[in-house]
Amino acid sequence: MTVVIVDCGSGNLRSAAKAFERVAAHARVVVSDDAAAVRAADRVVLPGVGAFADCKAGLAARPGLIEALDDAVIRHARPFLGICVGMQLMAARGREHGVHAGLGWIAGEVVRLAPADPALKVPHMGWNELDIARESHPLLENIESGEHMYFVHGYHLRCDDDATVLATTDYGEPVTAAVARDNLAGVQFHPEKSQAAGLKLIANFLRWTP
Repeated sequence: MTVVIVDCGSGNLRSAAKAFERVAAHARVVVSDDAAAVRAADRVVLPGVGAFADCKAGLAARPGLIEALDDAVIRHARPFLGICVGMQLMAARGREHGVHAGLGWIAGEVVRLAPADPALKVPHMGWNELDIARESHPLLENIESGEHMYFVHGYHLRCDDDATVLATTDYGEPVTAAVARDNLAGVQFHPEKSQAAGLKLIANFLRWTP
């Protein structure tokens, strides 16, 4: 199995790669921005940190990369995991510093966090509990409500269809923490920074056969 971690020029991809390598003894983990590598991947992971528009521009700047993602993930239904802004890019649009088109894979838009408690700072940084909405999804096997994951974000994906939401977290409002549809999955938190629980989720993704 080849797992390609897509390099869109955003963030430290080495920590994500090391987490996948730790639980994927049977897989080859490759960090690449090459369209051909993405097309040939058995599983595709898209991490991202920073601004929505910058991450999307990073994808668009790499020749054929967005088309390769569509080919591998949408046309050939390879298992896909978006992490942090990588999950947000699955949306139809993002509203960070203007309105920007996403990949259009999940109906919804990315909006700024608006916690009801003014003491809660944005961006949200730190450990928060998951509230599991869909207990039976393979991505969350052996992960229960109350499990802590590590978040760093100022925006979140507001889905049009509640059935797409796997888990939420509470940060002065319900915040989308994980989504899934067909062969697509995404998490707002960083599994590579979430210790044992995060490694469990990565292992679940590598076993998942949608």
